[in-house]
Order: sequence, then C-alpha cells, then structure tokens
Amino acid sequence: MGGIGASGIILLVLIALLLFGPNKLPELGKAFGRTLREFKKGANDLMDDPKPASRVDVSPEQPELQKAERRLPE
Repeated sequence: MGGIGASGIILLVLIALLLFGPNKLPELGKAFGRTLREFKKGANDLMDDPKPASRVDVSPEQPELQKAERRLPE
C-alpha cells in the first residue's frame, strides 16, 4: 500500500486532458511549477531567517510552557 502506480498516473493524465484540454495543460503546468518554486523559496527564507529568537524566561515550576515554547518557533 503506498504510492500511485502507473495506471493511477495514466488515469490522472486522462482526467486532466478531459477537464482542461491539451492546449491548457502546459499553462497549468507552468503555473503549478511557479507556485511550487515560490513556496519553496518562502519556506527557505523562513528557515534561513537570521533574526534571533526571543526567549521567554520560564521558571521550573511551569514545564508546560517550556514544552510549548519548543514546539512553536517564532
């Protein structure tokens, strides 16, 4: 159980051809590629952000706040 096999891909291509037509598919592919590129660039910008993270002083009596701080980056 896992990925899409060859028959699944063929079925998806046929459905896309029926819905959009052969003239529209290259335009849709370009738009999808541009969208993925912009998303990847934005994600990389967030990961490479040089801003120092502000730390919240939490006393040892409040371990739930320490856990929440580790899960939620700024």
